Amino acid sequence: MDMNNNDILIRLRYALDIKDADMVKIFKLGNIEVTKEEVQKMLIKTKESQDYEDNILDEEENIECDNLTLESFLNGLIIHKRGKQDPKPGQPEKPPMSIKNNRSVNNVLLKKLKIALTLTSDEMLDILAEAGVIITKGELSAILRKEGHKNYVACGDRYARNFLKGLALKYRK
Repeated sequence: MDMNNNDILIRLRYALDIKDADMVKIFKLGNIEVTKEEVQKMLIKTKESQDYEDNILDEEENIECDNLTLESFLNGLIIHKRGKQDPKPGQPEKPPMSIKNNRSVNNVLLKKLKIALTLTSDEMLDILAEAGVIITKGELSAILRKEGHKNYVACGDRYARNFLKGLALKYRK
């Protein structure tokens, strides 16, 4: 099953146990203004992302989380967890968006979570292992590379999903 950005947001919120009010603050830190109601509408599970339960809310109620919104949230999460850093001389005021297309979403997700949660590569490997996925340090570094680098490897949904699952196991004990 393919994960979309809303699924990522739902899983991330659960894994890190982020309250709705904090979600609003994190979006704001990432330069996106949303209300608590809008956040809740982004966190609605749709028919595709659910295993057919009766409590699915109307699809019209759902707000789609596009790549810009997701990346803004991740940028806000970094500031929320680590504090705002002043741009160094010659650096742009806000970072350019890294998500170029839907294929790069999972790579950027892992990269930004590594920064936000100050994780080492070993800790990331442990989080994946906790969810039952064993990869080498080389495979992880290929996933964390910049798109276009000769050793860059696109991160599949399986890795991203299991990383979020591992985070939940680590942070919700």
